[in-house]
Amino acid sequence: MLSLNSDKKNINIFFDSENVLSFSKKEPVMWLGSGEDGFSMSRGSFKFKEKVISKTALYYESHEVQNGLIILHLSSKKGDLKASVSALTQGDVLKLTPNIETAGEYNRMWIRIPADETEHVYGCGEIFTKFDLRGEKVRIWVAEHQNAVRIAKKTVRDVFRKHPHRIGKFGNYESYYAQPTFMSSRKYFVHVDSNAYMDFNFNQTEYHELVVRDIAPVYFGFANTFEALSGVLSSLLGRQPLLPEWAYDGTILGVQGGTETMLKKIETAEKAGVKVTGVWCQDWEGERITAFGKQLMWNWVWDKELYPDLDKAIVDLHSRGIKFLGYINPFLAVEKELYKEATEKGYCVKDANGEDYLVKITTFPAAMIDLTNPDAYEWIKNIIKTNMIGLGLDGWMADFSEYLPTDCVLSNGMDAKEIHNTWPALWAKANREALEETGKLGEILFFTRAGHTNTVKYSTLMWNGDQHVDFSFDDGLPSVIPATLSLAVSGFGLCHSDIGGYTTFGKMRRSEELFMRWAELNVFTPLFRGHEGNQPDNNTQFDKNETVLNHYAKMSRLHYGLKNYLLQLDRENNQYGVPVNRPLFYYYEKEKDFSESYEFLLGRDLLVAPVLEEGEEKRSVYLPDDEWVNLWNGYELIGGTYEVDAPLGQPPVFCRKSSPYLEQFKALFAAEK
Repeated sequence: MLSLNSDKKNINIFFDSENVLSFSKKEPVMWLGSGEDGFSMSRGSFKFKEKVISKTALYYESHEVQNGLIILHLSSKKGDLKASVSALTQGDVLKLTPNIETAGEYNRMWIRIPADETEHVYGCGEIFTKFDLRGEKVRIWVAEHQNAVRIAKKTVRDVFRKHPHRIGKFGNYESYYAQPTFMSSRKYFVHVDSNAYMDFNFNQTEYHELVVRDIAPVYFGFANTFEALSGVLSSLLGRQPLLPEWAYDGTILGVQGGTETMLKKIETAEKAGVKVTGVWCQDWEGERITAFGKQLMWNWVWDKELYPDLDKAIVDLHSRGIKFLGYINPFLAVEKELYKEATEKGYCVKDANGEDYLVKITTFPAAMIDLTNPDAYEWIKNIIKTNMIGLGLDGWMADFSEYLPTDCVLSNGMDAKEIHNTWPALWAKANREALEETGKLGEILFFTRAGHTNTVKYSTLMWNGDQHVDFSFDDGLPSVIPATLSLAVSGFGLCHSDIGGYTTFGKMRRSEELFMRWAELNVFTPLFRGHEGNQPDNNTQFDKNETVLNHYAKMSRLHYGLKNYLLQLDRENNQYGVPVNRPLFYYYEKEKDFSESYEFLLGRDLLVAPVLEEGEEKRSVYLPDDEWVNLWNGYELIGGTYEVDAPLGQPPVFCRKSSPYLEQFKALFAAEK
């Protein structure tokens, strides 16, 4: 039971009779102010500047109860600014809504939440370089995670020597998925109900400060366990639907190059014992060769020259139990017919002069569909329904949506700064409605990389975006673990990554070892899907040689062997909001459990510690306080740190000895040893 009361010194929040948070009456409850800000964008990366015009502290003055509401009356010390905060309890959630009572222009608020010096905080969407955010300032603004400056620095660095552990200044990294939500090790979460640019500052010992460029409600949620806390959060923000059962029937091969190539690759895989549930051909609509590599022609129409008889091939694949997946994003190639139709009808985002706003993506410009235009929104949905679902596609990557410029002009007249963060959710919503309106939700899936608050309830699946094809801890294989866990505690419980990564540049190449280690990680995520990357010929693919192919076959069978368990975890995420991939601290609460960023739990019963270092065949593994069984050799271990053998094909995986799945897991791993 949640309640709020006041004594002489504090405003107290109680949960199940325990005082979980106290705000001192001697300190300001919040600050209100005004300011101006500006943005500049280059290829989806943003710079932000602001001028704070005013900032006034507000203190507790009195409170009253009205129809179940607790209303806190606030005032500045001079009494020239008055406001109130209405506090409403809804189950295990407390909603605080600020109301300004003095006339004036206010577009900013600062809130300080009492903190404990030993407290850990997580979330804020998807963070690649850290899981525990204590000590950092997190900006809540959707952007391209990769940017030219960081890539250039990394290229220069790698000319001389490799530094896979080097991670730059936290503030230099942006994120595809930014959400104003954090979870505390003290079993509460905070969510700000706004799309504005924000800073979540966790760099002070005694408080966390939220800087919101808006006057907006703030939600606090509480629970006695982290599983229950995820349930409270998902009840507030939404939950993902169940994935189609076929998603767990093996691997989705990442293939490009046309119908003949696709069919040959499938044949090669099946002959080698790869368990194939689908094939993902992102170039189904055509390709574009650029200085960056092999990219796509953003014209959402079947390319019959590159993929002749694709319609017949899809029917044949379906008869064999193999699904076909494609690709789409909310841009349009300016050379092609869909753009000509869209521009004639006024369906594109405009610039200040009323012309189509062309955004440069890597090396080429593209137009953006205006998702605030009802006609344009229905138009792109119908393209998905007709050109993709109608062709027989079983899923697709719904890419991008981070690039909305803040100086563009939108059909609905809203300031682009106010809608930028929620643009990814609009894109996910369009894809979701296309499934619902054709009766295909639950049969077809799509996966997104960008997100904000409402993405949680609209998207069916996330993927970690365009990671580098290396072992670097900021952009390569290791980075997808904290990214996935931060999404999990932000309310998105279904996530996976491109096996082998995506981005190649300079001397960077996807090695056989990297590809195989990445496959070992992805076995223990909801979707086991490959990607050829932006330079397929320079990177190891699943069929490079017999060693890689046999390893990939083994991993695909392991993923398929986990199907019943993964289905159960999918149901738990759908029904209760508990993520599939979970941090150790969900069930274990020693200091090491709260700080561990590169191990994770698959559900309640499996602990996975992927090999993240090039050339390593052992890994130091931390096991929480419990009884564990190494699934590769059957050794039983208790909590502690161990040096574990981890040759290629045997990533460290442990099962709780008390798990009802133990014998099933032991048989599965013994068969693949």
